[in-house]
Amino acid sequence: MSDIDAPRPGDEIMPTNYRKLPVTIQAIRWSGRNLRQVIDFTGLHQSAEKWTWDEYADVVRVHGLKIFTLEEPMMATVGDYIIKGVKGEFYACKPDIFWRTYERA
Repeated sequence: MSDIDAPRPGDEIMPTNYRKLPVTIQAIRWSGRNLRQVIDFTGLHQSAEKWTWDEYADVVRVHGLKIFTLEEPMMATVGDYIIKGVKGEFYACKPDIFWRTYERA
C-alpha cells in the first residue's frame, strides 16, 4: 500500500473539513496577445508540431487556445490563468477562482 492509499485522519464516512496544503505554483495569464509566452511556458503540444508558428497562431486565433490537461483538452478563454500543477500538468483557471485560491508568492 502506498502512502497515498494509507488511511488518514478524516477518512471517516461523514463529510469532514480539509484545508488546502500550501503549494507554490507557476501561472501565466492568457491575454490573447501573449501566445508565444504561453507556449514557452506550457510547451507546444505534439498535435501542433506539424504546423509552422504562423499556422499555429492562426488556428488559435480562429478556434481559441486549447490546454492539454491530464484528463482532457480544455479551452482557455482570454483572461484565464494557465497554471502548472504539482505534477507538471497544465490547466486553465478563471481569474475569480484563481484569486480566491492563490496569492502572489
